[in-house]
Amino acid sequence: MTSPAIASATAVLLTGAAVLLVYDLGHFSTHMVLHIASMNIIAPSVAALIVTRRHIGGTRPFWLWTATFLQIVLLWTWHSPAVHHLLLQSPAAGLTFHATLLLTALFFWLSLLTTSATSRWQTIPALLLTGNLTCLLAALLIFAPRTLYRFAGHLAGAPGHVSLHHALEDQHLAGLLMITACPLSYLVAAVIITVQLITRAEVSAAPMPDGRLPIGR
Repeated sequence: MTSPAIASATAVLLTGAAVLLVYDLGHFSTHMVLHIASMNIIAPSVAALIVTRRHIGGTRPFWLWTATFLQIVLLWTWHSPAVHHLLLQSPAAGLTFHATLLLTALFFWLSLLTTSATSRWQTIPALLLTGNLTCLLAALLIFAPRTLYRFAGHLAGAPGHVSLHHALEDQHLAGLLMITACPLSYLVAAVIITVQLITRAEVSAAPMPDGRLPIGR
């Protein structure tokens, strides 16, 4: 069950590496790369390592849905303009929130990888819900006609219209990074789990060598 997490992290890593070769990142897009790296590369990889080494499994879907909603709420909270501005004023608060997002993402992936076999189908809607709401947030960043956040780090000594222009471009790029990497992460995992469930169902339904159907699988 660790393969969805590893495949997800690998897909994001390869896509991100290709994007970074093409685009020059600004303040906000660099911040988005750190978000993506921690939540969609580091978290699933560490979760897969923990599950493999400790052989954890059989957790209730309650933990999966708790982690799903907690991750979504924290992600949207962080990207609210008021909270973002507050975190810009305090590097310690920003670092703390980054760590919280990483731990929440780790909780999500651990819950997903260890959900009991009978409830494993619930991981698919959890992944799709997370991916869709991430896409919605990314779309707001991409199509917003003005900057939604304070643009600290954008040509502080330049004329106002130049700073605003670069800040808006940076915000759009951050949204493009999010709408590419995050849904890719969750969709890849959802597809792999779907294939695993279908394969398991086919194996369970296959007749035994003497022609009898398996009982109690």
